[in-house]
Amino acid sequence: MLGLLTGKSKKIKQFIQEDATIIDVRTKTEYEGGHLRTSKNIPMDSIPSYMGQLDKTKPIITCCASGMRSGQVKRMLKAQGFKVMNGGGWMSLEKYGL
Repeated sequence: MLGLLTGKSKKIKQFIQEDATIIDVRTKTEYEGGHLRTSKNIPMDSIPSYMGQLDKTKPIITCCASGMRSGQVKRMLKAQGFKVMNGGGWMSLEKYGL
């Protein structure tokens, strides 16, 4: 399990170095209760209508409260050709200075 976490950390750092867009897929109310300063709030149910506005040349890190919704959004974006990873819960990403 530790190897998986290390691999995920490396990938997150790589995405950050590539100027990743951080998308928090929680509801507006959840987002207003606390979020990463560099994240954009696009609730999960709004993702399909925002896909055309996202930059396919930049990697995307999705996040939410626990990683479940962000995992679903990751799969949706990946199917559309985006370079994307699930960052999991937004609070776990704070250690990266986001």
